[in-house]
Amino acid sequence: MIEVDSLSFEYPGVLALDNVSLSIEKGSIAALVGPNGAGKTTLLRCMAALEHPIAGTVKIGGVDAHEDPRVCHKKIGYLRDIFGLYDDLSVERCITYAAASHGIADAALPEAVKKAAARLRIDNHLLAKAGVLSRGLRQRVAIAQAVVHEPAVLILDEPASGLDPEARHTLSGLFLELSGQGMTLIVSSHILTELEEYSTHMIILDKGRVVSSSGVSGKAVGDEGAYFTVELIAPHAALENFLLSVDGVSNVSVKPGGAVFMLRGDASTQAELLKRLVGQGFGVKGFYETRENMHESYLKKIKETRGGA
Repeated sequence: MIEVDSLSFEYPGVLALDNVSLSIEKGSIAALVGPNGAGKTTLLRCMAALEHPIAGTVKIGGVDAHEDPRVCHKKIGYLRDIFGLYDDLSVERCITYAAASHGIADAALPEAVKKAAARLRIDNHLLAKAGVLSRGLRQRVAIAQAVVHEPAVLILDEPASGLDPEARHTLSGLFLELSGQGMTLIVSSHILTELEEYSTHMIILDKGRVVSSSGVSGKAVGDEGAYFTVELIAPHAALENFLLSVDGVSNVSVKPGGAVFMLRGDASTQAELLKRLVGQGFGVKGFYETRENMHESYLKKIKETRGGA
């Protein structure tokens, strides 16, 4: 759905993006993370066809965002980190204004507004003025404005900033719903625990470059395998040799009470290995995929990029 190829962007005297390339599949929720000044907002604005790079391309559904920005704007919904609403307008009029700005015909406006409001669960607030709403409801109105034209891609820059924990959790559920309806989301945030609730991928940006693109488990996208942990009721001296003898097992590290290892294969391969472990009398009390959380994966990748500093 989104293809970024060799993208570079420069502010006067500052190279904000340096040869960035990445791909985001349709229906996924990609978390864009990195330290302050890494270039995240600049990258999002280039994806939204709001900035013009000095080199490289961004394609949204096959359309070049900088050769055909107006066409791309029809495919994209964009919510900036600091958004504004017309406080004296009702919620209905705010969404209507956004819909008209996206070129929706007058006759189709009422239905489009009704659908967007229902999608964001603010249809019972349509007559309220935007200025009297809570921070969480204002955020929903802003997102309704961004999706009222039914975009294929939704780009959100720090969408949970200033929200309380309950509102953040509700927002996470909303993003999962939008993704389930076929929308592709790119979300920039510093709150990695929140991103982990709904993200399918994590893209780490540092000093204008892509450091890593991985799944939320921390395992790089591909078929190289995943790490598993086996826990035993009691230590067993033969565990390491047994695991090393199994096809598809590598990188075995024995620990007190078990081992961690990499395993290539699908669920049936995992089930067969577990069956063999039990059959050999290893006394298995736990067998599970070992997952890094996003915070751990992020810190590790940043550390590796900076030479362990």
